[in-house]
Amino acid sequence: MSRKLIIAANWKMNKGPAEVAAFLETFLGAAGELAEQADLVIAPNSLSIPTASALINDINPAIGLAAQTVSENENGAFTGETSTDMLKELFVNYVILGHSERRSIYGETNAQINAKIKKTLAADMTPIFCIGETLAEREGGQLEAVLSSQIKEGLEGVSDISNLVMAYEPVWAIGTGVTASAQQAQDTQKFCRSVVEELYGAEAAAAVRIQYGGSVKGANSAELLGQPDIDGALVGGAALEADSFLELIRNAVA
Repeated sequence: MSRKLIIAANWKMNKGPAEVAAFLETFLGAAGELAEQADLVIAPNSLSIPTASALINDINPAIGLAAQTVSENENGAFTGETSTDMLKELFVNYVILGHSERRSIYGETNAQINAKIKKTLAADMTPIFCIGETLAEREGGQLEAVLSSQIKEGLEGVSDISNLVMAYEPVWAIGTGVTASAQQAQDTQKFCRSVVEELYGAEAAAAVRIQYGGSVKGANSAELLGQPDIDGALVGGAALEADSFLELIRNAVA
């Protein structure tokens, strides 16, 4: 089955509205034809989403817009949180969930991530569901157990994953400059797909898109995204500059 690449920029806590506007004014026009070859997604911080939304809608509506997290709750007394209703009003169509920084720094559990995935799907938005192991877990022989539990607990009670994207991010490769080899990434993502098959069957497993994340850049994007079970990239540092992100995308789709 042919799966369309999906390449997303996760800007984390970088770029206020002025920086987002400068980036997108360069990126959106240049990304025109590339958006036909791959689904391209931008994930600003919450304060910069309105700026990004306006520019995307005005210049290149083919580009997807993502939030970096969302509340699992309805609107109400949840200070500091953002609801799916609020994001949809700004034409946000993706939400990154389960990122290792949300897990490790803010203590998000598989159960909480599961609730957020259900909330996002119920709002007809696409979760980008992140999973990944630490170096200690990989070296301790726990890789498959960790990933399997993250997938199974994160998707508990989710009956349909046709509107879900997964992202495998080895924690030891995020922001470190160290990248899993193409073969390491392929082998691990093939395993993740096998867990999806166990849960949802062969057809769903063949259809679900699984990104790779962890120090992806222009120099390695073609090799990584050329692997049979790697369907895109969740990009951090290399997506902070328009030129380097465009290079990464061009190399991946060439």
